[in-house]
Amino acid sequence: MGRLVWGMVALYLAIGIALWSAPVFASPEVVHFADARVAPGTILVKNRERRLYLVQRGGTALRYPVAVGKRGKAWVGRTYINGMHVRPAWSPPAAVKRDLPHLPDVIPGGAPNNPMGVAAMTLAGGEYAIHGTNRPGLIGRAVSYGCIRMRNSDIADLFRRVRVNTPVIVVN
Repeated sequence: MGRLVWGMVALYLAIGIALWSAPVFASPEVVHFADARVAPGTILVKNRERRLYLVQRGGTALRYPVAVGKRGKAWVGRTYINGMHVRPAWSPPAAVKRDLPHLPDVIPGGAPNNPMGVAAMTLAGGEYAIHGTNRPGLIGRAVSYGCIRMRNSDIADLFRRVRVNTPVIVVN
């Protein structure tokens, strides 16, 4: 086989191992969802509820608990997933570095102090992502600088269900 094929095999194995080894919690909750303005396959984040919905066909959605942006850092808008990363390294954005200057410039992927968790889906148009967390006790709170944080088991589940270009809508 060619190098490209072996490279792809190695990538898929790495993703599978990383996502399979994520701690297991309850799977997402299937809920009734009747907003015809949101197409199936769309991720909808409701900041006030601190919930993320993956809209399904047939009037349902998968609902996950999340942490959202803290006061003054939360955002609303429309975007899409432009990157999917397993155990990504993290570089604090300028706003985070300004508030927490002691942070290193880069925290390696998989490090216990890496706030991205087991996977991250970057969002087009900014420095935001939907990602796992190394602090699952903060799920359900408004604590981030705008990113949407999920339990590692939940981001692993969502990661398997979506792809690059999946629409994302964030509302209050």
